[in-house]
Amino acid sequence: MDAREMKVKAAQAALAYVEDGMRLGIGTGSTADEFVRLLAEKVHGGFKVEGVPTSERTARLCVELGIPLKSLEELPELDLTIDGADEVDAKLTLIKGGGGALLREKIVAAASARMIVIADESKLVDMLGAYPLPIEINPFGQTATQIAIEKAASRLGLTGELKLRKSGAEVFTTDGGHYIFDASFGRIPDAEALSAELNFIPGVVEHGLFIHMASLAIIAGEAGARTLEAK
Repeated sequence: MDAREMKVKAAQAALAYVEDGMRLGIGTGSTADEFVRLLAEKVHGGFKVEGVPTSERTARLCVELGIPLKSLEELPELDLTIDGADEVDAKLTLIKGGGGALLREKIVAAASARMIVIADESKLVDMLGAYPLPIEINPFGQTATQIAIEKAASRLGLTGELKLRKSGAEVFTTDGGHYIFDASFGRIPDAEALSAELNFIPGVVEHGLFIHMASLAIIAGEAGARTLEAK
């Protein structure tokens, strides 16, 4: 089973948690894309959902496949969000934002009664941090914000490069018009402490640490899909 097949398996298992008539947050990324494709098949068969996409990319795919969409203004309270992750640990703490949609993903997840994460087994880790942590920043004061992030990380014993994300030769810009630093801190022993430090920095719009947000993870591997509950 290759990586794409595992993502499809996780997405298939997640569909069992989607009920007819749900207000559904729809995530962003390669695994979420597989979920969207499978959801579209059910919608075409008469299944009713109203989806709130977490990115313009996801919105375009949903429109292309015929999934009905609403804005979060129209549906400010959601029943369920299904989204992928770049890393997930045993406590279901996540690193997200590899696709650049972390701000909207976190807003949508927070507006949901429940969040389910879907991923292949390569995303399951003992400790977060091998995947660079995306930190979304305001373009104004970029250098000052970078220095503040480096000082905050240092207080926690974390070091590593902060790399401004690029798209080709240009700086990558999020759907909200912000920039992203990808922070290669390595292992992050205390995600909650790092989250608190980053939240104190005015130039940081949001970061990719999702803490106490996911209630269930569906992890697909060679043997099929299995579920993990938050501890």
